[in-house]
Amino acid sequence: MLAALLLALAAFIAIGASLLVFTPWGTGLAGGTSMTETPTVGPSSLSPTPRPTLAPVLTPRGSPPSLTAAEAMLLDADSDRILADINGEVPRPMASTTKIMTAVIALQIGNLDQEITVGADAVNEARDNDGSNAGLQVGEQLTLRDLLYALLLPSGDDAAIAIADGLSGSTAKFVALMNLFALRLHLFQTHYANPDGLPAPDHYTTAFDLVRLARYAMSIPLFAQIVGTRVYSVPATATHAAHVWTSTNELLSTYSGATGIKTGFTGEAGYCLVFSATRNGHHLIGVVLDTPSPEARFQDARRLLDWGFSLPVAPPGPSAPPPI
Repeated sequence: MLAALLLALAAFIAIGASLLVFTPWGTGLAGGTSMTETPTVGPSSLSPTPRPTLAPVLTPRGSPPSLTAAEAMLLDADSDRILADINGEVPRPMASTTKIMTAVIALQIGNLDQEITVGADAVNEARDNDGSNAGLQVGEQLTLRDLLYALLLPSGDDAAIAIADGLSGSTAKFVALMNLFALRLHLFQTHYANPDGLPAPDHYTTAFDLVRLARYAMSIPLFAQIVGTRVYSVPATATHAAHVWTSTNELLSTYSGATGIKTGFTGEAGYCLVFSATRNGHHLIGVVLDTPSPEARFQDARRLLDWGFSLPVAPPGPSAPPPI
């Protein structure tokens, strides 16, 4: 089955650059009628995949604000220029920011209306490792669409395993697809060992890779819609219980213009946040890794965003080489 999935993803890649590159940031990212419940398998722009410039853009306003994060990065998503870079290419644990890639793969290989049965492995993953969960129960059947909300809002480890097993037959096969696609996106300092972000020696990323992945993920309309949702309710049916899932990203309710995207925490990774916001048509994406507390990550994000929005709008960055 792994071979078939790899072939399917390879075929998806080979269809053309239009499926694997960034769309203009304004497409389906700021809410409203541009959102759609039916995602494409990937962004639709025909331009080559841009690689954000590594050097920060120098401005008269000086250096980025002081942060508690061990690693941080801020991207001007309109120009694809890096505005702030603090240890941005040092590999670190990524915790539940892993689930960004989990959702991206699920959106590419899955059917949103496909019903997935929650197995014991999924429930045990969260319970036995004291991980975050969506309150799923063994034997429940939920659509992939609903499980994506369970994955990205309450950061359900149980949802991550249910999706991986339901779409690929096993977690290992799903993780193989995650690593394949990471290479395709040029995330060369990223490697996945699981779909939920629990600590593992070969599970790591950098702020640079995360901001690039987030830039890609947020150009998928349904992904952007999900991570911009504060609360999502699923009424009870004959196949599953009622669920109410609340986003762990408090910026959605405390920062004007916040649009996403994902929190994370483990003892090894510290408190992490990948975040995005839009003001006056200007789009920023940032990452803070290994902050000391839940509030510290949000405060760091606010400081970076306030600083970023105060800068002159940067011109587009240089073109990247063609995708491999």
